[in-house]
Amino acid sequence: MISKNDLKYYSSLLIKKYRIKEEKFLVEGLKIVEEGLNSNYNNEVVFVTPLFAESFPEIISVIKKKANTVLELKSIEFQRISDTKSPQGIAAVFEKKYPKKELTDLKDNILVLIDKVSDPGNLGTILRTCDWFGIYNVLLTNESAEYLNPKVIRASMGSIFHLNIYDEVFENDITNLKSAGYQIISSDTKGKNVFNFNPVTKSILVFSNESTGPSEMISDLADKTISIPGKGRAESLNVSSAAAIIIANLVIKN
Repeated sequence: MISKNDLKYYSSLLIKKYRIKEEKFLVEGLKIVEEGLNSNYNNEVVFVTPLFAESFPEIISVIKKKANTVLELKSIEFQRISDTKSPQGIAAVFEKKYPKKELTDLKDNILVLIDKVSDPGNLGTILRTCDWFGIYNVLLTNESAEYLNPKVIRASMGSIFHLNIYDEVFENDITNLKSAGYQIISSDTKGKNVFNFNPVTKSILVFSNESTGPSEMISDLADKTISIPGKGRAESLNVSSAAAIIIANLVIKN
């Protein structure tokens, strides 16, 4: 059983201002819940519907060993905490986790900076791409989508649990990274052919809003600008598609 007040509290985590205030977030779907439970994020509660519990008793048995608390919700109650049209019947609440290292202590050869990417699906897909290629430190400017948005988490397929995400990165943070030896590489429609580009040892790849391009801050700080040559008539590539191509190319070369 869950009280009306508790249900109201957890459903409020679907709203950004309450996620920020409480430093907690909701995830939904079996795969993403499992990714969270297998990570070092603190789990507060797992919610399941009676139908899910009856259909997957073995999964429930495993989850109960990993979760802090497992609560059954009626379908109508579960809808209150769900952000999807056809929920699977399993969701969970986790505490936000902050990276342990300061930005200036990072030693990775490649970092990714996401600049003003406001579409949750694009952001989530870029995070998933970073995870695939082993880029574990990702920076977000404060004008990008919130990475704990349920749509971002779904698009990432749980990759947020594998990454160190530095949100609300400002100009002075990037300047400090430059001083620490990182080269800022901005992606844009006009720039050096990425397939002919050889990065320096320590690089920050910047992916920006596909409609407006790099912000003025990034344009001022960028050491190099790269682009993906095209042969067709499309005006531009989707930013998450462009990120996958650029990351794959530069990870291989680095």
